[in-house]
Amino acid sequence: MTVTEDAPTTGLSRLIADQAAARPDAVALLAPDRSPLGYRALAHRIEEIGRALNSFGIGRRHRVAIVLRNGPDLATAFLGTASYAQSAPLNPAYQRREFAFYLDDMRADALLVERGDDSPAVEVARERGLRVIELSSEPGTPAGEFTLDCADLGGPLPAVEGGPSGTDETALILHTSGTTDRPKLVPLTHANLCVAARNTGAAFDLGEGDRCLNVMPLFHAHGLTSTLLATLVRGAGIICPPGFSDTGFFSWLEQFGPTWYTAVPAMHQALLSVADDHRDTLAAARLRFIRSASAPLPGPVLTALETTFGAPVIEAYGMTEAGSLVTSNPLPPGRRKPRSVGLPVGGPVVILDKAGREVPTGEAGEIAIRGANVMAGYEANPEANALAFAGGWLRTGDEGRLDEDGYLYVVGRSKEIINRGGSKVAPAEVDDVLTGHPAVKTAVAFALPHPTLGEDVAVAVVPRPGADVVERELREFAAARLADFKVPSRVFVVDDVPRSATGKVQRLRLAELLAPAPAAAAAPAPAPAPAPAASDDPLEQRIAALWSEVLGAERVGVDDNFFDLGGNSLLLSRVAALLGEQLGRDVPLVELTMRPTVGALARYLAEDGGGAAQPEPGTRERYDRGRNRLRRQLGQQRAGARKENG
Repeated sequence: MTVTEDAPTTGLSRLIADQAAARPDAVALLAPDRSPLGYRALAHRIEEIGRALNSFGIGRRHRVAIVLRNGPDLATAFLGTASYAQSAPLNPAYQRREFAFYLDDMRADALLVERGDDSPAVEVARERGLRVIELSSEPGTPAGEFTLDCADLGGPLPAVEGGPSGTDETALILHTSGTTDRPKLVPLTHANLCVAARNTGAAFDLGEGDRCLNVMPLFHAHGLTSTLLATLVRGAGIICPPGFSDTGFFSWLEQFGPTWYTAVPAMHQALLSVADDHRDTLAAARLRFIRSASAPLPGPVLTALETTFGAPVIEAYGMTEAGSLVTSNPLPPGRRKPRSVGLPVGGPVVILDKAGREVPTGEAGEIAIRGANVMAGYEANPEANALAFAGGWLRTGDEGRLDEDGYLYVVGRSKEIINRGGSKVAPAEVDDVLTGHPAVKTAVAFALPHPTLGEDVAVAVVPRPGADVVERELREFAAARLADFKVPSRVFVVDDVPRSATGKVQRLRLAELLAPAPAAAAAPAPAPAPAPAASDDPLEQRIAALWSEVLGAERVGVDDNFFDLGGNSLLLSRVAALLGEQLGRDVPLVELTMRPTVGALARYLAEDGGGAAQPEPGTRERYDRGRNRLRRQLGQQRAGARKENG
């Protein structure tokens, strides 16, 4: 199923203009509470954005960082800035320190935000003399319609080069952790993006009658290229909601009638947990397929998705440096192989040994790729390029093998980057922040297995002599300086950390030494005695039954921790909803995270008004772990929809 597209001769603006000429009134963008935007109107919006940027002194060689919540305005803002300048969407959940790094590293010239946004990015941009462009949209206007103003012109810029960008000019700037700890700058040209989008659109056989429900954030290559651009390059429509919501998803499914959606495993699992409440909507759905990417999808979840939604689930493999999609399992009637991420969808994929030679079929080695969708190299980073490129191949840093039919299997990861539910965390960044705590001598972040996220962030800490490291205080210190999804959920206080003969810290060895036994995440095994029921208390019994329903757990004990059982913030939102439905209680998410055991939650609910109870004695650290896990996961969701899930 290899699909190869020739490099285009035009940029993104011409891509949309061609669609506008061919199907001017066809719907391009849709969104809740906004009227649809057609292709002709979208092409006009891109031109308007370009003229506005030029009037602000911004042209093709200038870089515009975008900090916007997910939705149709972000989609058109990206298309317009990428067409007439260089676009750099950033995660709105970043903290001040992170915005400072990314704006400096990319050498941003301007920042685009929503009018009235109090993001720390605005203050950072003004300190650096950047132009601050404000976006304003009115309720009920067509999806992606807004105005731009720039009262703060900042410092002088080089002469503007107006007009739309060409094929070989940079369209998109993204950061990736890649094969080393320090985030690296990935410049993707119009040619890279157009080829990547056409490869994906062809692989998924997208047509004018298709509609994609996109709940992925538009500051990742997954959401930008494999979803937004792949849809538009085929003349199809894309639904841009404000972010992910397990209950909102089904109303969008009913309202817009999408033919496919794409998400990460944690989102798929959240949808499954509430699917029984939406049987009529599912029965009327017209989904042609479901895409899962960014992290491995457990086999039982894939099976449950296909059974529940009545559509095939397509697993794929991609990376930012390739404009996202690299391989994908084929759609029916093509053959989908279990545990495989499928066949190449653009340029070739090979497996190399350490010397850069191709290995025989079936043997494992490093996955390497090439093609017109692959970047030319990391910006201003010759050391990283020397490590990543060999003989025309981009070495991905991931371990895999190819079978006799050319299907790729990812068998491991050769780098130490933490893949937390699809969000990449550079361990060295966490190390640097926590080492700044006055009680910490050494901090080493590493990945811990997690039943729904795939990996979670942990850190081993060596205290300074005479200092006392308090886990809660350390997490709060990190949360003030890092995006929520980078804050460690587990802190291990150790005397020292393992090192190689050359003195290099061995992160993977830390994971082996400190990771808890995986029994809790594995399939239930016979126990010597049945797990304790939630005592004889009726309220505890109701809470335990509710948790069993949400978590898919056979039995929940009175002292079991919701997060240790595989819970996450999306599932906790479902708990809050069920408490409201079944008990008539409106319990804030932060209160649920402070009481993550059945017993503690029952005591809280039993109190007059539910607000006077104190957390269960002796379990503060478990509450803190749950609370911080929720904060990090909500940070990811805020990137797509601020406050969508509390």
